[in-house]
Amino acid sequence: MELILTPRQEQSLVMTFQLKQAIELLQYSTYDLYQYIKEQELENPLIELEEQPPDFLYTERSNGKTILTGSSQQLLDYAQSNDIGMRHNLVEQAKLLFRDKDDQQLLKYLIHNLDDSGFLHLTSDELFDKATIERGIHLLQQLGPIGLGARCMKECLLLQITYNYPEEKLAKRLIENHLDLLANRKWNELSRTMKIPLTNVKETYDFIQTLNPTPCFGISDFSVEYLVPDIVVEYKDGNLIYYLNESYLPEIHFNNQYSNLMNVKDETSKYINNQFASYKWLLSSIEQRRLTILKIVEFLIKRQESFFREGFSSLKPLTLKEVASEIDMHESTVSRATMNKVIQTPKGSFDLRKLFTSKLERNDGNLISQTEVKLLLENIIKKENKCKPFSDQQIANHFNDEKGITIARRTISKYREELNIPPASRRKEISV
Repeated sequence: MELILTPRQEQSLVMTFQLKQAIELLQYSTYDLYQYIKEQELENPLIELEEQPPDFLYTERSNGKTILTGSSQQLLDYAQSNDIGMRHNLVEQAKLLFRDKDDQQLLKYLIHNLDDSGFLHLTSDELFDKATIERGIHLLQQLGPIGLGARCMKECLLLQITYNYPEEKLAKRLIENHLDLLANRKWNELSRTMKIPLTNVKETYDFIQTLNPTPCFGISDFSVEYLVPDIVVEYKDGNLIYYLNESYLPEIHFNNQYSNLMNVKDETSKYINNQFASYKWLLSSIEQRRLTILKIVEFLIKRQESFFREGFSSLKPLTLKEVASEIDMHESTVSRATMNKVIQTPKGSFDLRKLFTSKLERNDGNLISQTEVKLLLENIIKKENKCKPFSDQQIANHFNDEKGITIARRTISKYREELNIPPASRRKEISV
């Protein structure tokens, strides 16, 4: 067998390192871009950064995070909170309230085994026996909200009844023996099993609803999270304006002290010229990223203007592919440019991807966004007769008959689960 070498020419696409970096740069958030620029300064001696003054206006969000937006109106002091956590407070209270060192040690051990909701989670191999643990749980009730240190939901509710409502014997018996029937709203079965009328079942259920299933939610120490929007859309003189929130990005300058080494024909010159090419590439890539994002946002504002004025109920169906086609870009470019971006609007701050939603077709041929369908679903369930809640199939029929929207039962079920709405059996209330 003879081996022969045959030359052959062929073309292939090869992704260079700089192209790969440019793609990654496109999907960076503004904060990630800031970090990347700082890294480039350390790697490239030709890059000099001029930091911008920390000039921000901050506003609180409902979920506990803080939004920071570029502004010249107010300076935000980035000072770490000196507040001590609730867990630390409980340990200090135990030292003040209980003089016995063994009690203090027991309570400290239990407090440090509480989860974020105040429930106690212990392993089988513990430092204290069962009776001591039980005593410690009852001591915990003197330190924090009643129910603190419970090992399960049932124990949490029973502790609240024991300490705050000892006269509620029926509620205590129901929780001890039939909490599963209560959770699944088996009203008639509860009535038969406990041999009480539905009226008493309803009164007991209404009382249990007043108890707190997580009396110590948020016990863990936490720090304030700051969310910096990448894009800001706001009203000015009745018109929508938009801009990238990048005023805190440092200005990138060329370090002139190396310029005289660029024309010398040696290894140093070769290195300096390579770094100069990287410097120019960085400036070009950042500018290209900025223009790409602005082009996408400009189209979004034109297409979704009603959303920016009225909210999610007016959000039109829109896909990445449609945007890419309209602005003459590849879909993958639009996908990367919208990734990891937060947009601040007059209707709140959220992930930019929320402006993209799939569509459903009405019977008349018009389109409706998935987001609007979910809002309609929430409204239907909100207004339903809670004694006879709608099944998923009934809701699907309602959409078809009343709204002219053809939608499958399994789609209703999927949307309902995404909205954290329980099924009809779990929404049913007592009819007396």
